[in-house]
This record gives sequence, structure tokens and C-alpha cells, in this order.
Amino acid sequence: MLTETGRVVAVETDGVWVETIRQSTCGSCAAQKGCGHGLMNRISDGHHSLIRALSGELNAADCQVDDEVRISIPEEVILRGSLVVYILPLLVMLAGAAAGSSLYPDAGDLAAALGAVLGFFAGFALVRLHALRHRDDHSLQPTLVEVLHRGTVPVRPG
Repeated sequence: MLTETGRVVAVETDGVWVETIRQSTCGSCAAQKGCGHGLMNRISDGHHSLIRALSGELNAADCQVDDEVRISIPEEVILRGSLVVYILPLLVMLAGAAAGSSLYPDAGDLAAALGAVLGFFAGFALVRLHALRHRDDHSLQPTLVEVLHRGTVPVRPG
């Protein structure tokens, strides 16, 4: 289970929006030097991300704006998501190149290149379709684990 801490910026009935700075996963990863995500974190140091976390072990109604919370997501979700995002377009691109080459053998490399480009975009379309299909799947969403620190919301005189 991967966990991250963040600050609640909005509360909804079934979840909260959490502002995070992704640090914990990069600090404990063995591929720190060769990872593109780690490189992007170093370039945009201090960049904040907004993540919607669903009620999990903790009910969203128990949170308030400015609370520091811990959210989690299963490691297998990250692994499967990485496979879908990185491997699926590559496999469809290779299949497109093979199909273009075999359907139009007289065109040579041009047919294979065109098939690869079309396959690459078809692979990204499949990734998008997968994302749309599973966007409401609660087992694939980050969930609230605990409130670490209660924030203080300033009360406006009125």
C-alpha cells in the first residue's frame, strides 16, 4: 500500500480533494536516478498536485478544509496502471507496423511506419477508453486513511 500525506482543500459527500507534494514514493524507490517521474519532481520541486480521495477507513465528513490527512492506494493499482499506460500503446504500435507491412508489402517501410503511427494513436485511444471505463471504480481510487493534524480555519467576523 502506497501512502501519501496532503492537505484537504475541499470536502465532498463521498470524498475529499487533497493537495499533495509527491515525495515519499520517490525517496524510497530503487530507480531514483533513472526514473522520469523522479526527474520531473526534481525539475518542478515543490509542485503541488490535487488528488480526489474517496472515503476509506475514514469518512470524508470527518475531514475539514486544511486538515492534514494520509491517503493510500494499493501498489498493484500503480503497477497495472503503468502497464496499461506504457505497454498498451507500444504493443498496438508494433501490431500496427506489422499489419501495415503485411497488408501493403509493395509500399515497404512507408506502410510499416504509417501503420506504427496509426497503431500508436489507437493505443492511446484504448488507454483513454480504459480510463473512462474505470474512472468510477472505487478499488482503483485513492482512499482516506487517517487525519494526521486538524487544520484551523479562520473564522471571518461577520
